[in-house]
Amino acid sequence: MGAGRTGGRWIERWDPEDEQFWRETGERVARRNLVYSVLSEHIGFSVWTLWSVMVLFMGPQYGIDPAGKFFLIGTATLVGAFARIPYTFAVALFGGRNWTVVSALMLLAPLGAAYAVMEPGTSYGTFVLVAALTGVGGGNFASSMTNINAFFPLRKKGWALGLNAGGGNIGVPVLQLAGLLVIGTAGAGRPRLLLAAYIPLVLLAAVLAWARMDNLAAVRNDTGAVREALRQGHTWIMAFLYVGTFGSFIGYSFAFGLVLQTQFGRTPLQAASLTFVGPLLGSLIRPVGGRLADRFGGARITLGTFVAMAAATGVVVLASVRESLPVFLVGFTALFVLSGLGNGSTYKMIPGIFMNQALARGLAGDDAAAYGRRLSGAAMGLIGAVGAVGGLGVNLAFREAFLDSGTGTAAYTAFLGFYALCCAVTWAVYLRRPAGSRVVASNAETAPQLTSV
Repeated sequence: MGAGRTGGRWIERWDPEDEQFWRETGERVARRNLVYSVLSEHIGFSVWTLWSVMVLFMGPQYGIDPAGKFFLIGTATLVGAFARIPYTFAVALFGGRNWTVVSALMLLAPLGAAYAVMEPGTSYGTFVLVAALTGVGGGNFASSMTNINAFFPLRKKGWALGLNAGGGNIGVPVLQLAGLLVIGTAGAGRPRLLLAAYIPLVLLAAVLAWARMDNLAAVRNDTGAVREALRQGHTWIMAFLYVGTFGSFIGYSFAFGLVLQTQFGRTPLQAASLTFVGPLLGSLIRPVGGRLADRFGGARITLGTFVAMAAATGVVVLASVRESLPVFLVGFTALFVLSGLGNGSTYKMIPGIFMNQALARGLAGDDAAAYGRRLSGAAMGLIGAVGAVGGLGVNLAFREAFLDSGTGTAAYTAFLGFYALCCAVTWAVYLRRPAGSRVVASNAETAPQLTSV
């Protein structure tokens, strides 16, 4: 019952839904691939969010105002979002292990470019181009999640995907902590120390992926799954909800330090000492969101998360109006935690949705499982791309709010309205059961109940 393997670390036979296969071979192989996937994605996230820390090093001598800095981090967010689309295809074209090696090595380009230009006197256009390069780190998430999704059975996906994504997300606070260490010890004039520290880590991740990961033949050359996922209404509904969860997480992660500097007058060291806490907590709780969704259903956890995010945003609005930094920090930290929880629950919903689609088409057994894995893996990359665009929206909202009024109050109010809309969509599509509508039967432990769309 072992995994059939050919040369070049390709596994020909992979059937995680077969309990005997999973127990004897599958679980060990899947966990090994998960470990090294997390490492590569972790460093990818650090590189993607690099400019959220670089702007803290950019004092008056750089001649860039807060609006210009928000645009830099927004550029990195946007490119990272679009990079997720080709990265979704890459696993099917090249294999998960092969692409992990290549995508890790590509992180050397933005690090090297930033090292070369990070000094006063560099033109603003050059900074924009270099910030755009960091988008390759954002693409890592899509290929990593697509790859790991194929390794695990449906009953384990919530936890496994939560660990994979959460371990990657932790790259954000780790980078911010490293930036704090450099600013606190060497000063704000030594950004190249931070950049130099990440180059050997990138090389380590690539070597370990090459030596320890595997490719799954079952997903090879299946680029048609992406085209089919594009035609599924649930792909776009879940992408909208993921804008609310991950878009919030990554957007706030990029912008939080700059908000503290601009609205509350914190120094670079003071801002850096506060920015890492929220992303760290949000990253750590993401697997918990997946586990709760495994047990209670992703839609229920997602709805509760959006309700709580709306309440936390109300606290942030109040703190902004009253200019209360302690209350602001409480509200914003809650938003990070809740967005992390929602990231886990929304991604757990995706495999369950496509398993239900398989059942609705009359598929059963191995055919239904294969269809669910195929479509959910493709949809995850697309959903991740759209969700990351939400991070750009967050930064653009902050930029406009600070240009108009010098505070972020208008942006926070807009976020509150968006979370209310996310609540309505989650309830209407995945929890409401109107008379006469068709509800697709599903396993209550592993998939949400779906109404027709």
